[in-house]
Amino acid sequence: MTAQELYGFPASKLDSFVARWLQPTREWKEEVLETVQTVEQFLRQENFRGERGLVRDARVLKVLKVGCFGNGTVLRSTAEVELVVFLSCFRSFQEEAKHHHTVLKLIQKRMSYCQDLLDLGLSNLSVTAGVPSRLAFTIQTRETWKTITVTIVPAYRALSSSCPNSEVYVNLIKANGYPGNFSPSFGELQRNFVKHRPTKLKSLLRMVKHWYQQYVRDKCPRANLPPLYALELLTVYAWEAGTQEDANFRLDEGLSTVMELLQDHELICIYWTKYYTLQHPVIEACVRRQLRGERPIILDPADPTHNVAEGYRWDIVAQRANQCLKQDCCYDNRDSPVPSWTVKRAPDIQVTVQQWGRSDLILWANPYEPIKKLKEKIRLSRGYSGLQRLSFQEPGGQRQLIRSHCSLAYYGIFCDTHICLLDTVSPEIQVFVKNPDGESHAYAIHPLDFVLNLKQQIEDRQGLRSQEQQLEFQGHVLEDWFDFKSYSIQDSVTIILSKKREETASFAPS
Repeated sequence: MTAQELYGFPASKLDSFVARWLQPTREWKEEVLETVQTVEQFLRQENFRGERGLVRDARVLKVLKVGCFGNGTVLRSTAEVELVVFLSCFRSFQEEAKHHHTVLKLIQKRMSYCQDLLDLGLSNLSVTAGVPSRLAFTIQTRETWKTITVTIVPAYRALSSSCPNSEVYVNLIKANGYPGNFSPSFGELQRNFVKHRPTKLKSLLRMVKHWYQQYVRDKCPRANLPPLYALELLTVYAWEAGTQEDANFRLDEGLSTVMELLQDHELICIYWTKYYTLQHPVIEACVRRQLRGERPIILDPADPTHNVAEGYRWDIVAQRANQCLKQDCCYDNRDSPVPSWTVKRAPDIQVTVQQWGRSDLILWANPYEPIKKLKEKIRLSRGYSGLQRLSFQEPGGQRQLIRSHCSLAYYGIFCDTHICLLDTVSPEIQVFVKNPDGESHAYAIHPLDFVLNLKQQIEDRQGLRSQEQQLEFQGHVLEDWFDFKSYSIQDSVTIILSKKREETASFAPS
């Protein structure tokens, strides 16, 4: 039996399938890594300074094995090794972007004269396009003379420790590179995100990667398919959410769960804050912007600027996942489908409900739940009998009404958020008052109320005296002794608040 026959393996024997067909032998791993050591030694000893000062002193600070050989999920007979090379000449993301291709050419030139590498059958040495571009070549192992493909990516060493500070990510975001272009700088975090996980999870990762290579990539070699890294992250999320990070679980249930998630790719929106925090406004704005994109969204846990799932043919992967769920590997001994874990397509988020005159209410909700469920949680907590009006405002955006039949996901809300609660009694309506600093507040008004009544509410909440307030709607100044119906003010419109100037032209409705 060969490893290509996963679909014929019963679910109850997947552990032995991984051990027998996917787990690499120690001898093979050692042979590959010993051969690659020659490449690493060459890189550490060379100085890749460019001619005529095109690139200043370019010493190798560190060589890092990433990918499957780095994180411990290599498949049997895998012969591809990825190396990230941190260079002293890159002192910022901008410098790396400027000199990246030049350094690749310098490394290529020096390698072509390295006798130790030539003795290993160095061939196919070329710079390949990608994000970012890289140097690829083949060499042969010393013992069996099997061919190994090695890729080298030069990078800026942005991290001084395994716990990066926020400033590193602020610099990354401000560098404004193409998504993923600077991800190699965070290769150590990417590696560690998987490397220190339980052995059983690595078995599941091997099985998912084997399935993907054999039943998706090999069947559709020309399709623009997602990278393996995206499948790895999705599998890690499935395990975290489905088992609460239990080291002991059933591989067949894990496989079925991942396949079901792949079928629902249009709903996937996942991210981690293991290495960065959303407490910093620049990082928060970046992540929120990413989460408003088209799904599937799988943010690189080490690089918040990169949605590793964007722009690929997930529909093909979903079709193949549907086929997998019909195979023996997803059926138990009673010929019943293997049960999957309960995994939400986006993680629950913390919702802070703010209401004027009341303490904040903290609730947990799933972005895909209807808003009416959130309102029911609020009612049970606070006992409101009136009409609940919920609204939110993204930094720099307009305040929006949240409608009961929609979900937080509909408004692009996938991470912790603050929402405003206004309790109204018919025929009261809600209006948003936008301050000079761009922040908005919600107020309840009766259509027949005078404008002055709203100004008094604003004074009570914000401290600005009603005599100093100027309210405008659609470019017209609102007069104190006219009602809102006279100005055709409807529910959830925005009224502009400013501090009154000495002389202001007023607008009275005819």
